[in-house]
Amino acid sequence: MPQLKDEPQIRNLANLELLARQVVEGFITGLHQSPFHGFSVEFAEHRLYNNGESVKNIDWKLLARTDKLFVKQFEEETNLRCYLLLDTSSSMNFPATGFNKLQFSIYATASLMYLFKKQRDAFGLCLFSDKIDWMSQVKSTTAHMFHLYAELENAYNQPRQKTKTSITQVLHQVAGQIHQRSLVILFSDMLDQNLNPEKLQLLFSALQHLKFNKHEIVIFNINDKNKEIDFNFDNRPYQFIDIESGEQIKVHPNKIKSAYKSLLSRYHHELELKCAQYQIDLIDVDIADGYNEVLKSYLLKRNKMI
Repeated sequence: MPQLKDEPQIRNLANLELLARQVVEGFITGLHQSPFHGFSVEFAEHRLYNNGESVKNIDWKLLARTDKLFVKQFEEETNLRCYLLLDTSSSMNFPATGFNKLQFSIYATASLMYLFKKQRDAFGLCLFSDKIDWMSQVKSTTAHMFHLYAELENAYNQPRQKTKTSITQVLHQVAGQIHQRSLVILFSDMLDQNLNPEKLQLLFSALQHLKFNKHEIVIFNINDKNKEIDFNFDNRPYQFIDIESGEQIKVHPNKIKSAYKSLLSRYHHELELKCAQYQIDLIDVDIADGYNEVLKSYLLKRNKMI
């Protein structure tokens, strides 16, 4: 099944559950056809056998079908607790026309929830901007999943206007509310810091708060690569509007492109270094590339944790 990238395709789907199922099942089909030997999405049921351990839980029928040794795992030893933190600030509404960062993040979040449910992992959702706007409990039931889908649909249908981001404050609040070791997954464009190294350090103090409490962290840095990273605009003056503040500036893109890209590159390099230092997974995601990178990165992280 192909990846779902195009907005018309997505809008034709009846609801988030249908989209999520198609994305995940298409991804799993591709995964099974790929060279990821021993990389199974059925973590809630099997894992590869390790030499020297007891053979009592080997699935001999699966051995006959796959010619590989898998061990049956029980639910209590495989469940993870996963928190999805979704930035709904106004900067996520870019680009103003077509499929934007918020919409992409909502569909990616829904797809991960479907995968969590498939693997019997418990999951919760936090919607935030300059504060925590809504946060759920952590459960693994179907009813819970659909409840969170309803909240995602509300976020999709009612995007925030002129609302700033405060990732640092939100992460400190989340760290104070999560009391069991969890996987924390953040969807944001990471523009809260305004490319400011001092504010970046405050962000990592908040991330350290989570790490101190033994949580694992994955950051999906969501962007529109063509416009935000490569700064590809026509050779003419533009009126740029700050989505979060409404401030406007008239500028010719070609005159500032080099300086803009240089500043952004330095900021991103610092972000990468800090994430590597604190053992935080940072994954850059272009909204034009579909959802497979999100799902693959999560599974790789989960595989390391069990």
